Amino acid sequence: MSSAVLRRVGPADERPRQSLSDIGDRSGHLGVEIADMAGLIGDLAALGHQQTAQARAAVAAARDMNATHAELAAAMDSARHSAVLTRTTLSESAVTVSSTIATTIEKIERLGSGAIALRESIQSVAATIDRVEKASAAIQDIAQETQLLALNASVEAARAGDAGRGFAIIAATVKRLADQIRPLSIDNQRNLNELMRTLDSVLDEAGQNAETAQAAIAESNKARQTGTALETLTLTAERLSADIDAMARSVDKSSQCYESLRNGLRHLVASVKLGDAKLTEAEARVESILGISEDFILFIAESGIETPDTPIIALCQETAQRIGAMFEKAVARGDITMADLFDENYRAVEGSDPLQHMTRFVALTDRILPEIQEPILGADPRIAFCAAVDRNGYLPTHNLVYSKPQGSDPVWNSANCRNRRIFNDRTGLSAGRSTKPFLLQTYRRDMGGGNFVLMKDASAPITVRGRHWGGFRIGFKV
Repeated sequence: MSSAVLRRVGPADERPRQSLSDIGDRSGHLGVEIADMAGLIGDLAALGHQQTAQARAAVAAARDMNATHAELAAAMDSARHSAVLTRTTLSESAVTVSSTIATTIEKIERLGSGAIALRESIQSVAATIDRVEKASAAIQDIAQETQLLALNASVEAARAGDAGRGFAIIAATVKRLADQIRPLSIDNQRNLNELMRTLDSVLDEAGQNAETAQAAIAESNKARQTGTALETLTLTAERLSADIDAMARSVDKSSQCYESLRNGLRHLVASVKLGDAKLTEAEARVESILGISEDFILFIAESGIETPDTPIIALCQETAQRIGAMFEKAVARGDITMADLFDENYRAVEGSDPLQHMTRFVALTDRILPEIQEPILGADPRIAFCAAVDRNGYLPTHNLVYSKPQGSDPVWNSANCRNRRIFNDRTGLSAGRSTKPFLLQTYRRDMGGGNFVLMKDASAPITVRGRHWGGFRIGFKV
């Protein structure tokens, strides 16, 4: 409806005027609802993007885990094969070693027993030889005494003459026998002594053999224990093989589960991608509807219909023109050049969080904008902030309440240190780049820490010598 139509509505009939006012109010409420819905869909779209990325990362992780499980399964299969070979080899070796050890132990025990028995036999022979040696010594003594006796008998027979001739023959015979026995007895004694020395040597060796045999028998007990340990090792290898089989089955089952998980995640990614695409489409459509709503509000305002937002819009337009005029005067005085005023070389402030920037026109805006902006905060109780932004949404000089020095807490900084920052969201860019007489937007203001406030934003373009510098924004409560 045009202003001419509004002028034809006279005081006689207030109903059309009230109806037009209702249209303005309802269009404002509609814009608020659409902005809120756009914010929610934007959050959902961002969540959809995040979920898509997470789902893809999960698929990649599942793929990597599946590959790892495949390698593990191959390693387990190799270990299982090695365990089976080890178990078979140990089992066969245990049987062979046990049998060999048993036979060896039996032979060692027989050898030890034989060595001990030999030593005992030699000792018995030595005792017999000792007795024979004693008997031989006795015979030698008897032979010597017999020789003496025969000699005496010969002397006596010689004295007796013919009477003793027969006795002399006997004495001679006995002496001859004694002479024969005595060397034999001496040779026998010598042989016995040599035999005894030989037996002593053999006895020593037999003793050493017996000791060696006893030591071998003791060692054979250790060998028997070694055989038992080998059998235990075989049983351990069998249990290990069984455990590896069980682990391999678990790995195979786990690999199958991971493959199923990966397939499920693929379907999930496809679903999330589809939902993400739908949300992106919905976000674009809501943005379009929001733009239509803003154009409709602009149309209503240009039609002369008064709404509760009209005074703030008028104030915004007036202030934008005033700032443009002050910028032109500054250029005219030589306080700043047009190149510096339109500087887009944003230099980051080191260590700032959120990130702040400086430009060549910040000194000018800090000097002239506070005296314009600060009084506006008290013009309407709904007004929360007002500030000038350039075409890229850069806000050089904010209200004093939002221009505190940054601290160590980024969340606090986000809410209290909003100057020198670039607000290149939809609302900030639209306010800075719009060349329409005014723009009324409804949006959710990010206050930091995940806190949002539903706001309206009235903006009007700032021009300097016919060149579009940016826009002046007034943010106010719904």
